[in-house]
Amino acid sequence: MCRRLLQLFLNMSKKTRRITLAAVFTALTVISLYLTNILPTVRLGFAAAASLFAVAAVIETGIVSAIFVFIGSSVISALLLPDKTAVLLYVLFFGYYPVIKSLAEKFRSKLPNWALKLVVFEAAFTLIWFLFRSLIFDAKVLEIPVLLVYLIATLAFLAFDIGLTRLIGFYIYRISKNTRKNI
Repeated sequence: MCRRLLQLFLNMSKKTRRITLAAVFTALTVISLYLTNILPTVRLGFAAAASLFAVAAVIETGIVSAIFVFIGSSVISALLLPDKTAVLLYVLFFGYYPVIKSLAEKFRSKLPNWALKLVVFEAAFTLIWFLFRSLIFDAKVLEIPVLLVYLIATLAFLAFDIGLTRLIGFYIYRISKNTRKNI
């Protein structure tokens, strides 16, 4: 069965392969966001994990396909999933961040690279904090001073970005390399 599917995939044109991969990544993103409905205590983790499929789309098929993965999975998730909190986190930051990261890392210097990523994160976090904080954050977090919340969120973002970079390296050298060898 797997060989037959692989053979069908290999016989597709390049454009059809890109569309197929984008559709698969979109479906996997929606599944990841759906898991937040089953396990709500790890909502933030699954929303962040959903961004990995946009990363794979950037690597395998390019930025345009990743944008389609983001848009498609955002619309499908917003329409189908009962808990909109993870969808909101995905739409407001995690979904498009792999595209921003890809564009930012094209700079040769680290300063504009990090500046762009931090500006995007701070803008997204500000939007989330001031418009949706009661939906997303626990009441205990709302009691913490705003500057401390921003500091903690920025440190968490830096850890997320560094971890995402390492996962991208793993994907490129272990998964994508082997996939491309078979394609």
